[in-house]
Amino acid sequence: MKGKTIREIALAWKIDKQRYVKQSTYAAYVLVLENHILPAFGECEALSEKIVQEFVLRKLNGGLSVKTVKDILIVLKMVMKFGVKNEWMSYCEWDIKYPTTETNKEIEVLSHEEIARLLIQAKEEGFYELILLGLATGMRRGELLGLKWDDINFTTGELSIRREYTTLGSDYIISTPKTKSSVRSVHLPQSVLNILGEYRKTVSSEWVFPSPLDPTHPRSPTSCRSRLSDMLERAECNHIPFHGLRHIFSTMALENGLDIKTLSAMIGHVSAETTLNIYSHITDTMQQQAAARIDREIAGADTPIPEPIA
Repeated sequence: MKGKTIREIALAWKIDKQRYVKQSTYAAYVLVLENHILPAFGECEALSEKIVQEFVLRKLNGGLSVKTVKDILIVLKMVMKFGVKNEWMSYCEWDIKYPTTETNKEIEVLSHEEIARLLIQAKEEGFYELILLGLATGMRRGELLGLKWDDINFTTGELSIRREYTTLGSDYIISTPKTKSSVRSVHLPQSVLNILGEYRKTVSSEWVFPSPLDPTHPRSPTSCRSRLSDMLERAECNHIPFHGLRHIFSTMALENGLDIKTLSAMIGHVSAETTLNIYSHITDTMQQQAAARIDREIAGADTPIPEPIA
């Protein structure tokens, strides 16, 4: 076995990988290599579990999340397996330990009153249709900005999601959605269709939400984020990220009785389990509310309620 450094293996792996993955995915791999893997391991010909564990702790102490560090290790493993396949290095399994103190952050949404104020503010600032569609469909920001008028069937109400407009370093790119499940169709309420129909008369671009500076391109994802932040402040709402519009849609859908499997398909999750994990706190609350309603039904009957035992 002729040994090679991880830097040498990564170079060969990049050339091979570029043929099989999307441009945006490939660019993300390259960023992980250049920013994390090669500075730490570029000159190594082998990695022990101890070395990788120390790397993980350094990254976590440096402020990266557990998920980000796990994503870095996924790329590192792909490079190493490529090296093993070509007999350039030996491979060892890792059993990496992560801190158990990290808890899932509670998803922040807006109250009904705040949503109403946000929509009023958005209408004043020319962002009404974008914010409304995000709230009505749970689409990701890049999916909203990647919409073309041809994606909306005003007869059937079907909206097809088949591309996204995303950041790539300092650039923006049009790409297909990140997973197969993200390529999907949703049905719009008639009221939303009517609003989009009127809005369409004011837009001279193939894009539903064109850039005000260059209508041949969609709006910038970065500017949408900052504009939402400003609108929330002016509307006196709690601050939420743009992705929060997606959470609002999902929360309202669950609260109105939509099942997890259907919601998962609508918002383009890989599986219903993913949706359940993200919104478990909502479903837990719904179960408690259902139990309380059943309890009230029983308590409302003629059956006496027993006194607690002292």
